[in-house]
Amino acid sequence: MKRFFVTGTDTDAGKTLVGSALLYSARCQQLSTLGIKPIASGSSLTTKGLRNGDALALQQQCEPPVDYATVNPMAFEPAIAPHLAAQEAGQMLSVSEVAHWLRDTLGQTPRAFTLIEGAGGWRVPINEQEDFADIAIALRLPVILVVSLKLGCLNHARLAADAIRADGLTLAGWAGSVIDPAFAADTARFTANMAHLNARLAAPCLGIVPHLTTPDAATAHRYLSLEAL
Repeated sequence: MKRFFVTGTDTDAGKTLVGSALLYSARCQQLSTLGIKPIASGSSLTTKGLRNGDALALQQQCEPPVDYATVNPMAFEPAIAPHLAAQEAGQMLSVSEVAHWLRDTLGQTPRAFTLIEGAGGWRVPINEQEDFADIAIALRLPVILVVSLKLGCLNHARLAADAIRADGLTLAGWAGSVIDPAFAADTARFTANMAHLNARLAAPCLGIVPHLTTPDAATAHRYLSLEAL
């Protein structure tokens, strides 16, 4: 069984698109899959309760299917930092609670390929003392870094990779997601930037997802590979 923690260089880096696409690829290889987003803010109130778009995208790629609570047990409505959303809902998040839930879920739902997605970047807090990074550390998970490809990404990506390794975890691979089409418009410059990331991140590149007008897992998976994981 392969299990990874998915983080990004910042908010809206493309974590869910890359994560759901990797799960889709695993399904295409006839592997059982599970995508989890334990904590999600920015959720919508439905007749079935709060539902988060990222969690729903991951749920669609779970094979065999699972119920929503298995993917996202902690959902909050406002699109703000999760620790603040939890406080406003009268809840206190903790690494011990989340890690305990994840261990139970992973034990009860064993799959060949599992991704656990954080929120925002590596240091996004879940309370005043703990970050999402601490969840990955508690479970000793190798990390997949999704790089938001736009101006400034070289610095952001290298800082994130350094932080992951400084926390004692393995950077299993990285994937690029073109957020700003203008950043990739000049082929020579874009190629040079990708070469720099490959050299300095010192981890396998799982692929580069171009800017998609209508992003979806079935399209994005064509640009990614599981072979290095």
